Amino acid sequence: MVRDMTVGDLEKIVEIENATFSMPWSKEGFIKALEMKSNKYIVFEEHGEILGYCGYYGVVDEAEITVVCVKDTARKRGIAKIMLSELFIKAKESGIERIILEVRVSNEPAIRLYERMGFNNLGVRRDFYENPREDAYIMEINLC
Repeated sequence: MVRDMTVGDLEKIVEIENATFSMPWSKEGFIKALEMKSNKYIVFEEHGEILGYCGYYGVVDEAEITVVCVKDTARKRGIAKIMLSELFIKAKESGIERIILEVRVSNEPAIRLYERMGFNNLGVRRDFYENPREDAYIMEINLC
């Protein structure tokens, strides 16, 4: 089941975030993101357990996906694709026409997923990531 993220989800989300990313978001960072009306964050929940989450910062008719995360034990089940598809629907309903994101150049599974979903590679942001330092691809999709 995909549903909107709530503050009550954040303890579990921060746990997944810390286990997944070298520079994880804090609970406070998620709270601030959830407080902004133009942003949208969702979770994938199964049998009461959060298995993934994603979301974007929205500005007028554009959005930037800030996180896509699936718990390591739930990967390769299509959860990220389900969440992104739902996020696209919610973005369109909010008047979003274009979505961008950054992805580590070494994250081949994510890059392949984004390409299959219609994202195009716009270029590289040098040294975008830390721990380890790495370039990012800038990718975009037009929803209209």
